Amino acid sequence: MTLPIRSSRLLIRMLSAGERDAFVAYRRVADVARYQTWTTDYSAADADALLADQPRAHLPTPGGWMQLALLISEPVDGELLVGDVAVGVDAAQPATYELGVTLAPAHQGQGYAQEALTAVIAWLMGVQGAHRVVMQGDARNDAVLRLARRLGLRHEGSVLEGDWFKGEWTTLERFALLRREWEARPR
Repeated sequence: MTLPIRSSRLLIRMLSAGERDAFVAYRRVADVARYQTWTTDYSAADADALLADQPRAHLPTPGGWMQLALLISEPVDGELLVGDVAVGVDAAQPATYELGVTLAPAHQGQGYAQEALTAVIAWLMGVQGAHRVVMQGDARNDAVLRLARRLGLRHEGSVLEGDWFKGEWTTLERFALLRREWEARPR
């Protein structure tokens, strides 16, 4: 699988039990959970179940997901979890991956999400042979929509009130990047 991935400020590797408490802490923050599939009652038991289902030496099987820890090196404390990237393998289409990102509130707005996703996309395209990478986000989540555009993903469309999410119909914005688009990007 060729992990970990290193970017200029981050070490990106499989989420491990050592990060569980920090992972749970930021998932319980209302502003973090708002557009995510979990709620603020996310627990250590939920994290343990997620960790138990993680693949160890390969990408997940089609339809599966994995969480990659985003760590910065702290001179005193070692590695510090600032967030995670979710990588999903499409259940129906070969070499197609979906990405999601979550950052702890203290580390938002510092470019970590863009840096991490740039590195993960390069890894998927260059090492894993991805044909297509997609992201989607709630139309109200301006931060993730701006991020997808900064990453160079192409807006493919809106799914108007197509997602029953946390008790209401929501609109999803979908973005994608093809391998040929990634190869043609300015370096």
